[in-house]
Amino acid sequence: MSERLDRKAKTALNETRLLILGIQVLLGFQFQAFFQTGFAQLSSASKAYCAASLALQTLSLGLLIVPSMEHRLVEMGSSSKRLLRTASFYTSAGLVPFSLSLGLAGYVVIERHFDVAAGITCGAALTLVSAFAWFGLELLHWETAIMPDTSSVGTPLSTKVEQVLIEARVIIPGAQALFGFQFIAMLTAGFDELPQTSKIVHALALGLVAMNVVLLMTPAALHRLSFDGADSERFLRAASALVIAAPLFLAAGISAESYVVLGKVTDSQVVAAGYAAATFALLIGFWYAVPLIARRTSAAGRA
Repeated sequence: MSERLDRKAKTALNETRLLILGIQVLLGFQFQAFFQTGFAQLSSASKAYCAASLALQTLSLGLLIVPSMEHRLVEMGSSSKRLLRTASFYTSAGLVPFSLSLGLAGYVVIERHFDVAAGITCGAALTLVSAFAWFGLELLHWETAIMPDTSSVGTPLSTKVEQVLIEARVIIPGAQALFGFQFIAMLTAGFDELPQTSKIVHALALGLVAMNVVLLMTPAALHRLSFDGADSERFLRAASALVIAAPLFLAAGISAESYVVLGKVTDSQVVAAGYAAATFALLIGFWYAVPLIARRTSAAGRA
């Protein structure tokens, strides 16, 4: 039964990784849209919808990374039925804002080239189709089989090592997409028009996301070059620390970049700073506060 639970935990992490990849790539493009020449030609409402779509995608990203952080901080890399429930909950919760963001993004680009009615139709269709694909089909194929709780069964070291490497791969695609966007943005005409403060913040965000990428790539290099690919408790502790620390830089990088693009939308540094601070608090809350609270609750329950 332990092998079955480990396999399900691995599958849950891989599923989360697949979902995050799609969201994070789109998040990179969403950031890039604010620097395109066509963005200045959008109506005030469409600019606001772009900002709302960015906020929804950030929320979705924050929710979908929670299972990996709870696996590290609560379960210490072990498989458990509680982890599977957590993954299912945050997967469902994370897809809701992403579905809405697709509708807003679809409205903005279609409305610009056609008219409001076409934009509304396209946006509504994207939201409804994605909602049916991600929730409607699941209800039609719902299974009620319950796995016995085997959370007390120990997870083998080899499985823990494999899963910590999976968790590094869960987070890194979005950081790489955002990193690429940040380089491209600095070569656009829209970036040249930014105030010097925003340019400095953008450069800082680039450095923060670069740190995230470096930290998440380190476990693979460490496993291969220092441990020759062998399973080791020392490697597991080092890799876990790296995977836990890396999202802090990603949260700071996304927040700093949010300051830049919101400043471009609102022409207000106060509003942009407030949005950036709220984004950072939201991501840190999801990725660190929620797992630590769950860890404390779980420990109290066992006691």
